[in-house]
Amino acid sequence: MDKPIYPHHEYPFTVRNVRLDHHDSVRSHVHQQVSTEVERLERRIEVLRLTKAPHVAVMISAYERMIDHKKSFLQNCDLDERRYY
Repeated sequence: MDKPIYPHHEYPFTVRNVRLDHHDSVRSHVHQQVSTEVERLERRIEVLRLTKAPHVAVMISAYERMIDHKKSFLQNCDLDERRYY
């Protein structure tokens, strides 16, 4: 089986306008990116909960740890949601 050309083929390519010389632009971009990753992991967990596969619990646990780490990163770097509302 051939490997896909783009490893993230399930997510469409989007152009992001990030100005690296502007601190707030970078912070906003990182917040958006990590938040999107958390949302994707949460959706995967929802789908896995409906699946009857032998290792679903292990996969869900791993995704939950990833979500916890990403949310902790946002909080530790003052990128949590409270700043953006």
